[in-house]
Amino acid sequence: MEPFTIATGTMDHAQNVFIRVHTDAGLYGVGECSAFPVIVGETQDTCLVMAREFARLWKGQDALDIEARLQQLHDFTAGNSTIKSAFDMALYDIAAKNAGLPLYKYLGGAPRPVETDITIGIDTPEAMAQKAAAFKQTGATILKVKLGKHAKTDVERIKLIREAVRGDVKIRVDANQGWGFDAAVFALEGINEYGIEFCEQPMRTWYDDRLPELKKLSPVKIMADESVFNHHDARKQIETGSCDYINIKFSKSGGIFEAQKIHDLAAAKNIPCMMGGMLESRIALSAKLHFVYSSPNIKFYDMDTCMLGHRLDPCAGGVSYNGYFLEIDDTPGIGADAKDDFLAGCEKVMV
Repeated sequence: MEPFTIATGTMDHAQNVFIRVHTDAGLYGVGECSAFPVIVGETQDTCLVMAREFARLWKGQDALDIEARLQQLHDFTAGNSTIKSAFDMALYDIAAKNAGLPLYKYLGGAPRPVETDITIGIDTPEAMAQKAAAFKQTGATILKVKLGKHAKTDVERIKLIREAVRGDVKIRVDANQGWGFDAAVFALEGINEYGIEFCEQPMRTWYDDRLPELKKLSPVKIMADESVFNHHDARKQIETGSCDYINIKFSKSGGIFEAQKIHDLAAAKNIPCMMGGMLESRIALSAKLHFVYSSPNIKFYDMDTCMLGHRLDPCAGGVSYNGYFLEIDDTPGIGADAKDDFLAGCEKVMV
């Protein structure tokens, strides 16, 4: 990848794992996950080790009993949501292919317009403003701005970005746990005048107990990201009045099955959600778009990963970008796979 900086560090490559789960009926399902160690505590290597263990558990089992297969993984190990999400994705791919339906129809959804934001990594205020203006020239109408390094400079970043794009572009920010409580209050009060849609994860998760207080003080809406891995986390955030919105990511939830629980719980409590992700390719992005089509409470879309400097595209078929809008056809299943020539250059493990 092109180097990309957020509050927790700079990434210059993606630690992705691709899997295929084969059945005796001749169908196979595909899954992909993107390890993000500073958030989920998994690396590509740990994912590969656990994947071999998971594969052994499933041999001879019913691929269409999704809940039972996933429970096997949970019974085997706590956590490891990233690699679990790839196995979850493969099961849903198999089930939809077996039904002869694109995944979104299998999940009971229908296509709708999905416009992603585009993310600006942390840099000098001037460089970030220039990048914002350049994105606007390409047709971007929603900017996601990474903050969380220094609160005073973060306010200056937003000031210059708003001046660069004027009032016809939405701005949302993501602190990636970068601020303490006082810095978060300062920054959120300082950026409010520039028309901010919301702020993702202003503080470290160990300050979750202070989120209700911050939410009351903040003039900017708060979105929980790293504070919500599963529906139990979502319940606690909602019941304590800690957030206005929730960001759903397969790498946190462990895949589609748990993501549906988060979505449905949030919908019942009138808490809109966003579809986010780590550094996945268009393979996992395709699964995410199917999920969005079947999840009406997802109101925000942060699905720009593949536009942010991936130097290689390993995906055959799958989702496509029409400007900043995402589209996918009605191929059964997820509708995406890995290119054989790309896989030929990868490490391969069969169980």
